[in-house]
Amino acid sequence: MNFYKTDNKSALQAISDAQRIAFAPIVFQVARAVRNNGLLAALSENKEGMTLAKLEEATKISRYGVRVLMEASLGIGLVTCSDDNVYKITKTGWFILFDEITKVNMDFVHDVCYKGMFDLDESIKTGKPEGLKVFGEQWKTVYQALSSLPEGVQKSWFNFDHHYSDLTFPNALPIVFSAQPKTLLDIGGNTGKWTEQCLNFNSEVEVTIMDLPGQVSMAKSKLEALGFKNRIHFFETNILDESKPFPSQKFDAIWMSQFLDCFGEDEIISILKRVKQALTATGKIYILEPFWDRQRFEASSFSLQQTSIYFTAIANGNSQMYHSNDFIRLLVASGLVVKEQHDELGVSSTLLVCQPI
Repeated sequence: MNFYKTDNKSALQAISDAQRIAFAPIVFQVARAVRNNGLLAALSENKEGMTLAKLEEATKISRYGVRVLMEASLGIGLVTCSDDNVYKITKTGWFILFDEITKVNMDFVHDVCYKGMFDLDESIKTGKPEGLKVFGEQWKTVYQALSSLPEGVQKSWFNFDHHYSDLTFPNALPIVFSAQPKTLLDIGGNTGKWTEQCLNFNSEVEVTIMDLPGQVSMAKSKLEALGFKNRIHFFETNILDESKPFPSQKFDAIWMSQFLDCFGEDEIISILKRVKQALTATGKIYILEPFWDRQRFEASSFSLQQTSIYFTAIANGNSQMYHSNDFIRLLVASGLVVKEQHDELGVSSTLLVCQPI
């Protein structure tokens, strides 16, 4: 990865980028407004372009509203405008309108992150998710709040969380089940999507979901309704509480998908040391994580780096999307060794297969 080793921009490019950063919150809201209010859709349906008058008629937005949004969209790069004042959608505008990853990211940033980011400075100082209070004062982390968040916020959170992990599952399943595990512990199982995939992929495996009570409740109602009652088990706990035990049985496979990035370094080491004790003698730990330094495209690295700030201000105040070297250092400190490494699964993930040293 050579995205960040040199600074090749001219002074003119640099100051232009600086202005884009200065106005970034406005840029973001303009892009959402032209997407959500039908302006980009109207332009995408009229390849020859549209005047302000035609856009006003098509969207029922006032001439003033259409004009300020379209003029702002020019500088953002969402539209072009000809000498005869005909607007057309650009490639960037097309991706804002149609690209699923972009939609998921924008909805997540707006619904989950936007207001809370005002308190980022304070989160850096305190090491706590100060921005989470926009949803209520009673929670220490977003994970405790998930089952109680407003419906739209909850939907955007789960869409963001699932979109990246779900795309890795078809590639990860054959890797995990090549070792023929009979029992699997899904730590941080959330709504049970990975567990459901496992139960469908292998007709003999028994899976235990281990998570907070709110998440376990959501997963249980869903999976039992699908007819898996005889092969699923549930274990409610707060994994940060070192006094609380793991399930008493040993597991052939322990799975953690986009889970450990939800914790700070000392917490990860504590979790992994206890995870080791839940393995059978030949068991394996499977850790699925998007590392920002293991990305094929700079846009993926950028997205992961910015997602770290969500963890700082909203989620828990002390975790991030890790550089792989930092993460593997934590594995070693926990007494684990990486036996296999599978990069570029799904959109951006790496699967680490680990065992005790």
